[in-house]
Amino acid sequence: MEISYLSDGAVPAVYLRGMDQDGGNRTEIGELGEFGLIDRIASQFQQPHAAVVRGIGDDAAVLQTGGDHYLLWSTDTLAEGIHFDLAYMPLRHLGFKAVASNVSDICAMNGKATAITVGLGLSNRFSVEAVDELYSGIRLACDRYGIALVGGDTTASPKGLVIHIGIVGQVAPDRIAYRSGAKPGDILCVSGDLGAAYLGLQILEREKRIFLQHPEMQPDLSKFPYLIERQLKPEARVKTVEALEKAGVVPSSMIDISDGLSSEVFHLHRHSGVDFSVFEEKLPLDQSTYDQALAFNLDPGTCALNGGEDYELLFTVRQEDWEKVVDLEGITAIGYATEAGMGMQYISKAGNVHPLMALGWQHGRSQD
Repeated sequence: MEISYLSDGAVPAVYLRGMDQDGGNRTEIGELGEFGLIDRIASQFQQPHAAVVRGIGDDAAVLQTGGDHYLLWSTDTLAEGIHFDLAYMPLRHLGFKAVASNVSDICAMNGKATAITVGLGLSNRFSVEAVDELYSGIRLACDRYGIALVGGDTTASPKGLVIHIGIVGQVAPDRIAYRSGAKPGDILCVSGDLGAAYLGLQILEREKRIFLQHPEMQPDLSKFPYLIERQLKPEARVKTVEALEKAGVVPSSMIDISDGLSSEVFHLHRHSGVDFSVFEEKLPLDQSTYDQALAFNLDPGTCALNGGEDYELLFTVRQEDWEKVVDLEGITAIGYATEAGMGMQYISKAGNVHPLMALGWQHGRSQD
């Protein structure tokens, strides 16, 4: 094996299977999970540049460019077989979803997206026509959200499709929302409804299994239009950000729901240093989500808590701002922030108090 060295010649740049750089036991990435790995990487870097207002740890980095607005910058990578399955994900929908999920990150900072770059890793099973179809969805999303495609990259992939989106946006300094601003007494709110994307995924996976066993049977998805759309073509909540601005409200903290409501509440808890109480009866569920959860013998509240890819906005507002928010369309109060040490609580419809558990999707960990 040829081993390359860093410039000082001190540390091998590749590590042998089964041991770390010191010759000890190998640490699997799954032991840390996505966020543990991010924390580990972040601890090794400083933010020396004066232009960096906020670095690693939020939905987007925040940079000072000398103008009237902060620049927001985020990236996301989608890998075939991990984030999407082309057995039921049309390429056009995939292109749209890849952009929308990144726009959602900018919305989570209370900002407006302006431009994207697109990087593709393509195996030789993809044709020019397939790339055209993917970009037709990207173009549709750009038109919908008023953003420009300004560059990108393409490269070969040994297997499957990889999509990398870089996105920039902007926000006025007095309107930016971080994960870290919640205070005890703040009201915890969510846009839209929850759990539909998760149920849509369960339907698609079920139909895939049936088709693989019985290829002569064509999937019938006509009974589940809302659930399927929420999985295949989610919407970034740009209008929620606009409504909050019109109401004169700046969320005290905010995050988008990509990995599941419970996981995102824990992010606000961790960054803001407060605990939360969440009420089951307040969780917004579309009727089709509720009905399909029961059809699958699943608890609807659990689907709302732990199902990912809703791309709704989870945020807190000060009590004095609640009157400005209460009548905004599609916004629901689901709980409130408490003093640290009060415990992360989930209150059932029967009034029973349970520990709130972060059971949403975590990249890098086993999901069994």
